[in-house]
Amino acid sequence: MDGMLFQLFVYLCAAVIAVPIAKRLGLGSVLGYLIAGIVIGPALGLVGSETSEIQHFAELGVVMMLFLIGLELDPSTLWAMRTRLLGMGGLQVTLSAALIALAALTLGADWRLALAVGLIFSLSSTAIVMQTLTEKGLTSTQGGRSSFSVLLFQDIALVPLLAVLPLLASPELMLIDAEALVHAPEATDADTLVHAAELSLVAGLPGWAHGLVVLGAIASVLLGGHFLSRPLLRFVAESRLREIFTAAVLLLVVAIALLMTLVDLSPALGTFIAGVILANSEFRHELESDIEPFKGLLLGLFFITVGAGIDFEILFGDFTTVLGLTIGVIFLKGCILFGLARLFRLKTTDRWLFTLGLAQAGEFGFVLLNFSLSNSVIAAADAKLLSLVVALSMLLTPALFVIYDRLIQPHRSGVEPTDADEIDEQGPVIIAGIGRFGQIVNRLLIASGIRTVVLDHEAAQIETQHRFGIKSFFGDATRPDLLRAAGIEEAQLLIVAIDDRDRAVQLVEYVKRRYPSVKVLARAFDVNHLYLLRKAGADVALREVFDASLRLGAEALKQLGMHPFKVEKMARAFRRHDEAGLDQLYELWDEHPDVAKNRALLARAREHRETLAALMETDRLQLHDRTERGWTPPPKGAQE
Repeated sequence: MDGMLFQLFVYLCAAVIAVPIAKRLGLGSVLGYLIAGIVIGPALGLVGSETSEIQHFAELGVVMMLFLIGLELDPSTLWAMRTRLLGMGGLQVTLSAALIALAALTLGADWRLALAVGLIFSLSSTAIVMQTLTEKGLTSTQGGRSSFSVLLFQDIALVPLLAVLPLLASPELMLIDAEALVHAPEATDADTLVHAAELSLVAGLPGWAHGLVVLGAIASVLLGGHFLSRPLLRFVAESRLREIFTAAVLLLVVAIALLMTLVDLSPALGTFIAGVILANSEFRHELESDIEPFKGLLLGLFFITVGAGIDFEILFGDFTTVLGLTIGVIFLKGCILFGLARLFRLKTTDRWLFTLGLAQAGEFGFVLLNFSLSNSVIAAADAKLLSLVVALSMLLTPALFVIYDRLIQPHRSGVEPTDADEIDEQGPVIIAGIGRFGQIVNRLLIASGIRTVVLDHEAAQIETQHRFGIKSFFGDATRPDLLRAAGIEEAQLLIVAIDDRDRAVQLVEYVKRRYPSVKVLARAFDVNHLYLLRKAGADVALREVFDASLRLGAEALKQLGMHPFKVEKMARAFRRHDEAGLDQLYELWDEHPDVAKNRALLARAREHRETLAALMETDRLQLHDRTERGWTPPPKGAQE
């Protein structure tokens, strides 16, 4: 236990110190994590043999990241990406593998080894690239979208790669491994074999059965995600216990990752599919906000283990070879990537972003190298050397992004004309609360063609909206992480219509402090609540019953026989006087007034009521009103 606490302390301490420093220096958080790993691993020796085990656990961060990416894509969006996904992604993997294999053949490698190395190094780091693109706000650029398409294809390609690599086994290595087994029979006892079989549902199955099990696993993810996940999440949400909902979300992700592992598929691919299925779910934003902290911590831990796992003894012992191979891989992949960027007509800056971002090897390279080692494809010495090349190329990736930031992006305006901004007067509007008040606001905006994101913490309310075809999402709008997931950073308006008056004030105060450019319109329950919302910074705050009360009062006057025009004029005068009075009283209002200030406020309120009564009496006695709208017929029995 003490050892575990010490390791936890070391990793957290390294992250807390190194990452902020790296961010301040403009190097990005990924490089900060990698440097932290190097410091606590090879440099100080604070972590050791447990690094690889921790890395396997930390790969859950990559799995969660793919789940979150899937949540951002509904099936129609994924279909729209098919050209980049299949065309650009397929060409990148094929051409990169071929060129790297050709280079390996030139260096004297056997054709089996050369092809295996080419396939392994054709993949890039989803974790580093997507984390960096998101951090720098580049995911929505042409280069960012193209990078994501290629990375997604690479994750899909991992499945056939696991099937192809054993076919490249070297006869010499197979013979050596067989002799090693003969001389070490204790390593192949029945318990070991049973344990290995327990970790796989497809071990020892014939090809057709293996395929059926894999298809069944994928089908279970598709059907379960579509038909079972929503009722489950709805049931858990009704408990109104946030920690249980978070546990349910983690259970969903871990269960899918475990199922994919049992059938020898990529866990990241399985959770990505589940994310796409849930992209249109009302729980989408809540899922994002609950998974995001775990994803960030685990990804950070993964990057630290990459840095800590670098074997500096091999690096310094054969530094020229390792560095040469690393630069060679980056250069060869860069050539392919740059050519594809030109072929698919990316703009100059996006072309360089695409090229520099994907030129490294990926975290799945470690998995494939270990898999190749266990299947007699690569010798142990070569696997260690190539693992170091993978790690070093990942370590250099943040430096490539620094080159993009410092040398390429600043010259963007001089290299190419920038596209005009797309003016969208129907910009995103977030509505917090979809009760009776929020429903009417949302219906008016949707009818006017304005896109809205609706959040409500009542699962039953969300379900009701869905029955009427109104898209809305489950979640507590006062949570900062959920607001970010809903797009508060890009929103033009936030409409606060939640039923809890205190939380409404807190929400307005937080948004105006953190996102001052967002206009906030809020529903007030009464005058005191309206003043609290004003104090919190609301741009507009309206009492929920004022308009309805005024209209009903005007209708009462009409029913009593008063001319409609006179009623309309009196109602408008009442509104103007009331709004002016609110402004005057606000100057004296205090949330916690002393006695003297309270007396002054009450005196001003009495004066305001007396002025209003006099104004209404004057309007009522004006006789010329009946002729100002001759076309408006007075109701039957109207007073003359």
